Amino acid sequence: MGTPDFAVPALHSLHAAGHEIALAVTQPDRPKGRGRKVEAPPVKVAAAALGVPVVQPATLRDEAALQTLKNAEADFFIVVAFGHLLRESVLNMPRLGCINVHASLLPKYRGPAPIHWAVINDEKETGVTTMLIDKGLDTGDILMTATEAIAGDDTSGSLHDRLAQLGAGLLVKTLDAFAAGAARPLVQDHSLATYAPLLKKTNGRIDWKKPAAQIEPFIRGMTPWPGAFTFLRGKRLKVFRAEVSPVQVTAPPGTVLEGFSDELTVATGSGALCILELQGASGSRLPISEFLRGHRIAPGESLN
Repeated sequence: MGTPDFAVPALHSLHAAGHEIALAVTQPDRPKGRGRKVEAPPVKVAAAALGVPVVQPATLRDEAALQTLKNAEADFFIVVAFGHLLRESVLNMPRLGCINVHASLLPKYRGPAPIHWAVINDEKETGVTTMLIDKGLDTGDILMTATEAIAGDDTSGSLHDRLAQLGAGLLVKTLDAFAAGAARPLVQDHSLATYAPLLKKTNGRIDWKKPAAQIEPFIRGMTPWPGAFTFLRGKRLKVFRAEVSPVQVTAPPGTVLEGFSDELTVATGSGALCILELQGASGSRLPISEFLRGHRIAPGESLN
């Protein structure tokens, strides 16, 4: 059970390890992009290439879908970024249980956006967890964990790709442990739990009142989606990369500071931020020096 790109390595690893994949359950095809062209979810594409049967119920309350799940007579349901919470009746279907691959070191960053928030919060380490699914949101017993360092230039996109591969390998190790009778579920310490809420496009707006040291990882955490942005003269600028500047500032947050013609340094609530790469309302993603050749931004102007 999975839907986006993050779930595809897990599917491939299960197949490569020789596990019998009776069924792939994923979300329905949906319109994507500016052209709103209907596209199949990545798990559907990957499963079809492996010859795995696919079902795409709009909801797991659908009686036909529930019967299909029962008929699979599965030992496990494997859930990786599926997009639906499983009701108790579904959790009780597989013979041995339901295993989730979650992209954090639980109980930290429960919820739908753990990768983004780990980067936004400037964590130095995260990882993946396999756990037994219960009725709560990422509250089940932990089976295995694997850690991954977060580099100073990591975006949520780059970290996503590494964690997808890490989780795929950990999933196979977890199933090996069950096969060997060595699985030892560990109850989570719920007092240490934190939550990683779902992000929307509007969440990407930069708050220049925050310190530069917080805005920089925020930009990385919002890249590539939902995207960090600000406004200049009423037009949106999408910001992809930035670095904290050592200059001392007294100007109001969001003020463009004096500097070289190929630089864009902005005052923040504490310190300043050098924008390194951005994209205008229309145009391509560009290094700041190239962008400023065609779009002059004068010192004293305000980003908001």
